[in-house]
Amino acid sequence: MAVEPIRWLGDRLELIDQRLLPDETTYLTCRSAAEVAAAIRDMVVRGAPAIGCAAAFGVVLGRGTPQAYGLLAASRPTAVNLFWALERMKRAGGAESEARAIYDEDIAANRAMGAHGAALIPHGARILTYCNTGALATAGHGTALGVVRSAKEKGVSVIACETRPYLQGARLTAWECVQEGIPCTLITDNMAGHLMSRGDVDLVIVGADRIAANGDAANKIGTYTLSVLARRHGLPFYVAAPLSTFDFSIADGAAIIIEERPASEVTGYRGVRWAPDGVSVRNPAFDVTPADLITALVCEKGVLTGPNRERLARLALPG
Repeated sequence: MAVEPIRWLGDRLELIDQRLLPDETTYLTCRSAAEVAAAIRDMVVRGAPAIGCAAAFGVVLGRGTPQAYGLLAASRPTAVNLFWALERMKRAGGAESEARAIYDEDIAANRAMGAHGAALIPHGARILTYCNTGALATAGHGTALGVVRSAKEKGVSVIACETRPYLQGARLTAWECVQEGIPCTLITDNMAGHLMSRGDVDLVIVGADRIAANGDAANKIGTYTLSVLARRHGLPFYVAAPLSTFDFSIADGAAIIIEERPASEVTGYRGVRWAPDGVSVRNPAFDVTPADLITALVCEKGVLTGPNRERLARLALPG
């Protein structure tokens, strides 16, 4: 892979420090469950599938102790892949082989998802995407950006929204596209509607951190806005995520816990402050897109058009 975000070396976990991209490509070494939990909490590693993979190896480093599970479970609340991976590790007794399996299965799922999703992409499509859903957000290849990778030979191009306040689109998606040779145009988040209105966007594809049983999807804050804009302009709005992101235990998006991040992410960036002292800040990291605004969900099993409770229930069946 051109981008290898997670490296397991038997006695330690190495993670690309995504806080430093695109300026530096530096790996942070974790030798304990506490260090993995801190890396997840502090956004060294981010993206729902990548968080799940990192947490699985964190359990191994923590020797499967209750404390290790507790530290990792408390790191971030919204991405269900984290809790899915921890439950798998519990059932396997914290075995290293299970963590390796979670990692390998994620890459396989992403490649399958990419193949299914690529079939939806027209030749020469101008694809607007949000946040970072590439290799950096997974064990490798990516979810929504993985679909773009798989459709690369169709001559597609990416329109990457900056994704404020943490700039995952500007820093990470644009960087991955440059690494892969995928044509990419960077825009600020509030330019998306303008480009849609001028006919400069053909479709929108995003990832997800948790998908409820009825198809409501939580993703990076601002995704809901894009879904409304896409509906207004008659554009397909696709969500790509592995089955580990589906949470069949919750009825709809209202039950999804929305993480509130530190105010400092909104008032400035990397030591530069632009907001006045004393101002109140809200920083929800995610929002929920209702299922009826999603054209189709793409997962490793295929494409689910018009997602609803009955159609999603079939995804939960074995096979």
